[in-house]
Amino acid sequence: MNNPFRADWGSRTYVMGVLNVTPDSFSGDGIIGDAEAVARRAGACRDAGSDVIDIGGESTRPGYSPVPLEEEMERVIPAIEAAAATVDVPVSVDTSKVEVARRALQAGASIVNDVSGASSDAMLRLVAARGAGLVLVHHGRGRPGEDVVGMVLEGLEREIDRACRAGVALDSIVVDPGLGFGKTWRENFEIFRRLPELKSLGRPILTGPSRKGMIGKVLGVGVTDRREGTLALVTLSIAGGADMVRVHDVREMARAARMTDALTR
Repeated sequence: MNNPFRADWGSRTYVMGVLNVTPDSFSGDGIIGDAEAVARRAGACRDAGSDVIDIGGESTRPGYSPVPLEEEMERVIPAIEAAAATVDVPVSVDTSKVEVARRALQAGASIVNDVSGASSDAMLRLVAARGAGLVLVHHGRGRPGEDVVGMVLEGLEREIDRACRAGVALDSIVVDPGLGFGKTWRENFEIFRRLPELKSLGRPILTGPSRKGMIGKVLGVGVTDRREGTLALVTLSIAGGADMVRVHDVREMARAARMTDALTR
């Protein structure tokens, strides 16, 4: 498998488009059991500017209910197959379950986006064996008064080391500070202000600000009315050094990324 993350990092911002196959997707793009609809959605994401299609079958929004293994497989694997057969961009599987990742890589995915921070050694060995790309997401809550950026840096540095010791190629790793994953909205804002510090990790940075609760906290709007707030955060992410953004509203965010690239790169 060719590593999909061997990209020309630094030349432009890459866009990861979200395609959810869940019944409770707050973005309204949940599609389950309809391969043709998945294929159409994947094609639309690509045409709108997605460099990667990220497919997930288990919600990670606040208060989500865990999905059993077999149910997640039934949602994700047909969707991966449909997307991989339709689009000419890499497909990513958003999962923390090793067996789902294994089947997804067999079905055509080439990236594992593990929101658990690849806490499983088995997951790391799988990624290494398949030569797949790996998104390491920081997932954790600090102690009261702890420097959140220092916590994120320490956690991601530790996970990078674990992944490399398991055989994952360093140049196949992308890091995500995990906005909203165990962090308060104030901590999310601190991460944004100090995003350039993550460059010390020596890996490309992915941010996932799309429709996050921090937008609702400031604007007082629900999850379906956070497009403008997301635009602001995408722009700031890129200005702060992000190499990839994970978004729901692909066309608008891809255009914002191109515009910000023109100004900052």
